[in-house]
Amino acid sequence: MTDASTPPNKLKRLWLTETIRLREEHTGPLEDSEANRRVRAAGGDFTERLHARALILAERDGQLRALGHWIQGARLALLAMLLLAIVSGAGLAVAALGDGSRPVNVFWALGSLLGLNLIMLLSWLLGLLFAGGGGALGRLWLWLSEKFARDAQAAQLAPALMIVLQRQRLSRWALGMLTNGFWLVTLSSALLTLLLMLATRRFGFVWESTILGGQTFTALTQAIGALPALFGFSLPDAELISASGNSELISESARQIWAGWLVGVVLVYGIIPRLLLILGCAWRWFSGCKNLGLDTGLPAYSLLRERLQPSSERIGINDAAPEQLHQNHAGNALNTSDEAIVLAIELDSRRQWPPSRLPKGVVDAGMIDTREQRHRLLEQLSRFPPARLAIACDPRRSPDRGSLALIGELSRSAGATRIWLLQPPAGEALDSDRLSDWHSALDKLQLPHADSAPLKWLETGHD
Repeated sequence: MTDASTPPNKLKRLWLTETIRLREEHTGPLEDSEANRRVRAAGGDFTERLHARALILAERDGQLRALGHWIQGARLALLAMLLLAIVSGAGLAVAALGDGSRPVNVFWALGSLLGLNLIMLLSWLLGLLFAGGGGALGRLWLWLSEKFARDAQAAQLAPALMIVLQRQRLSRWALGMLTNGFWLVTLSSALLTLLLMLATRRFGFVWESTILGGQTFTALTQAIGALPALFGFSLPDAELISASGNSELISESARQIWAGWLVGVVLVYGIIPRLLLILGCAWRWFSGCKNLGLDTGLPAYSLLRERLQPSSERIGINDAAPEQLHQNHAGNALNTSDEAIVLAIELDSRRQWPPSRLPKGVVDAGMIDTREQRHRLLEQLSRFPPARLAIACDPRRSPDRGSLALIGELSRSAGATRIWLLQPPAGEALDSDRLSDWHSALDKLQLPHADSAPLKWLETGHD
């Protein structure tokens, strides 16, 4: 399953990027200021930045997890279709030979074993030429994959995958491998069941016809069996074919010749063509995957170019408000410096900042009040993440969504973060309910907090 710790391969990166594009087309622009800032700090060409932005947003909003669920559902769908193919193949063999109480009509048996396969093969070839080659089995697999995924965030995954694959016309080869693989398993199951029944029961073989004569049957039988005979399978002679049209032959050699002819025809005209088609589809698939890429000329991607790869850096970009807000969450940066930083957010102007006697080596990042200050600080932290970050907050203010979002975003730009809930000025009481709201909100963010200054921790990294 795909998760945040497993870097997606090329196809999955393209898939996630197209999924995010489709999602934004349906629901409007996403809140992506933090993602864009991280992408700009990481660098790379425009395509790499698009992939990185999509991965950040997909991990934040659940599409990355949904991709793992969809892949798991696709595997379950394949397993269900594999079981269906095995059962269907066994059923074809049983229907072709019967229970042994009556002689087997060789051409009726041949039609039972290969007739539906031939019809579906012709249907797939026509679809390959005129409709993209998906077929009913391909649509069934996509439908089952979505049902087994059971994730509301997976809605755009299947359409996005088809868009990615259709740019190199790879969908026809992917679904071609699926369709031909299904029939390969079906025919292999039929052949194994056929061999098992021939090995454990005695069957007699005849041919019957009202309008066709013996010479026609002889020519048709030998024409069909000529190619399998090149691989060593038995071929009935004219005398045996003529005799089988009059009555069931009781000689063991006659039964074995007809059984060998039937097995050879199923193998050569059923299984081998499907195997060759799978190999051909696989070759086209792997060669086409090398040329997969994004169409960066699409309007949705063109609009992102200046935000992800600006011609000049700007501060204070105003993005459109999203229709749906995402849940705030904290985190930590993996690659940090040895720096320790303390800062305050939205303090009362009567409060003194910075605190006196800051330990040596601890940097004061000031008081964050405006949007411009916030963007400037986050840009700096994204380039030089500190090892330790202390954020001072005034618990007399309510822990609103904007403050918590900023705290969570700051924590994701540092190795470790602690929240300092400042004591009220002398003579002023602190609302216990509001303090409880702060504790609850910070606990949800999983950030440690205290009402005393974490100065020793900032200086040494421990208490």
